Amino acid sequence: MFRRKHPEQQSGFWIATGDLPTTPATAFYQRVDRALSKSGFGAAVRALCEPYYTNDASRGGRPGIDPEVYFKMQMVGFFENLPSERAIASRCEDSLSIRKFLHYELHERTPDHSSLTVIRQRLGAEVYEQVFGLVLKALKRNRLLKGKRLGIDGSVLEANASLRTLEHRLTGDAYAEYVRKLAEAAGVDTSDPAAVRRFDKKRPGRKTSNAEWKNPHDPDAKIGRTKRGATRMIYKPEHVVDLETGAIVDADVRPGDEHDTADLTGRLLEAEFRMNRALDEPEGTKRAETVVADMGYFKLDEISQLQDLEFETVVRDPLSNRRLDKLTESGRAAFEAAQRAVTSDRGKALLKRRGELVERSFQHVLDCGAARRTTLRGRANIRKRYLIQAACANISLLMRRLTGFGTPKQALAACSDAVGTILGVILVFVRFICGTRLAEHRDGGLLLAPIG
Repeated sequence: MFRRKHPEQQSGFWIATGDLPTTPATAFYQRVDRALSKSGFGAAVRALCEPYYTNDASRGGRPGIDPEVYFKMQMVGFFENLPSERAIASRCEDSLSIRKFLHYELHERTPDHSSLTVIRQRLGAEVYEQVFGLVLKALKRNRLLKGKRLGIDGSVLEANASLRTLEHRLTGDAYAEYVRKLAEAAGVDTSDPAAVRRFDKKRPGRKTSNAEWKNPHDPDAKIGRTKRGATRMIYKPEHVVDLETGAIVDADVRPGDEHDTADLTGRLLEAEFRMNRALDEPEGTKRAETVVADMGYFKLDEISQLQDLEFETVVRDPLSNRRLDKLTESGRAAFEAAQRAVTSDRGKALLKRRGELVERSFQHVLDCGAARRTTLRGRANIRKRYLIQAACANISLLMRRLTGFGTPKQALAACSDAVGTILGVILVFVRFICGTRLAEHRDGGLLLAPIG
């Protein structure tokens, strides 16, 4: 028998907000809020963003949204696996636990997705880097950041741009129009779309290169391969990870056609500089000692430069038949030092650790944090949000240290497991006290039957 709910029978009533129902997800967000408050996150964020706002009330307009709320909403997007700012705003509007996390009352309207766009465009990239640094400081206080052994790797992020809208860099023609002109010059009936597609598929010299084509809607996006092997417009996110704790010490979004070895030394030095600045270390402090990467990062000139800067390089050579007799003396010494590091037991353990922790960081940010395909355009815009998503992965690591749960889903799963464990203990206790045994009823239920 069901009790049907009739809207006209639901009368208005008053209820205290403290009496509203809660879930384990509510407890998770409350714990995140307490951890952020303890670290002074809100006051620090407001101080960073203050130069981008005006306090002159005579200019009119409504007061700006608290920057702490903006960054918390970005955290909600990570924890709830929401890809777009529109989805983030909708989730924050509907959820009681998230409203409490944002410190919004039931009668208050949460920020609209357009407000998130305005704030992102207003704040400079340095603000996002400094917010990322605030999380690094919290990790250091909880002994989750060492920074001595660093692993580096890149992945693929699909851009919000389509191959169908490509334009030729010289003529300005769209791809379809460009192919139609070639087909017409070759004597193909251009009124038949199938014939034009067959011509495009088999025409000699067919190549879609970034040197010839660009996307007018997102010129920063580049043509490349995704993890599944499909050709798309892409960017390349890159993580530098602490191999002792799994914390992301630096994150960047690089052009999709840039090689992994391009200015590797400069990128690592910049990552170390940003890490030292975030941790209030003196400029020039050398914290990192070892760099671990896969064979895609092996370039002898870069390896030699890193070793000259007193970095131990654990990077495997992709060539099995490299001609050592053609190398200079310094190049041969750098190559042999890298090979010794790779083949040692310690080097093998570090490579295994890199494969575990660096790939796990991409899984958390790209696949579980809804960053695999961006809804933004422009490398600068994408990098801003990606820095916050990487910071959220570090917050998840911090919450696992403080509470044992890194995401709301883990909190819910742990609650379900705890309930099952408690019920099991109760049944064992009943059997022990009452001298009964569990028997299956023919209808599928459980009965307590006397033993013997």
